[in-house]
Amino acid sequence: MRDNRRKTRGRESGFTLMELMIVIAIIGILVGVGVYGWKQGIRSANENAAIQQLEALRKIQASYSLSHRGDYGTFEQLVKAGSLEDERFANETPSVQGYVYTMKVTPAGNGQRAFYTINADPMDGGTGTNHFYLDPDVPNIRVNAEKPAAATDPPLTK
Repeated sequence: MRDNRRKTRGRESGFTLMELMIVIAIIGILVGVGVYGWKQGIRSANENAAIQQLEALRKIQASYSLSHRGDYGTFEQLVKAGSLEDERFANETPSVQGYVYTMKVTPAGNGQRAFYTINADPMDGGTGTNHFYLDPDVPNIRVNAEKPAAATDPPLTK
């Protein structure tokens, strides 16, 4: 009888603990690579959205300036005037698709012309890696990978 049991155990099939650990390790590696790629895709999409939004804001400010005697509008003024239809920009520092937008508007006066600056900075938590800057005097959006961008930073190259 004991011989029959030994023969039966030898015929039993299944995975050893080592085989299961190897499979789990491979699955863990695949998930890790997938999550990293997914996060990189999100960052890239957020940065592209920020660039497109800045280009749109440049056009909106130019249009607003033509109808308001050369003055530029704040986010709130642009939304009220119907120039900026995105309600997410209705407050002072809106955050849209992982980026926080900051606009400073200087009205014309004392011999100075109206001026504005717009910064788009990634929110905490890895929503983007680059900081962007725009004003009416720079022909291209400026970019800085380490800190909020300024007019002196290099232009964005696509």
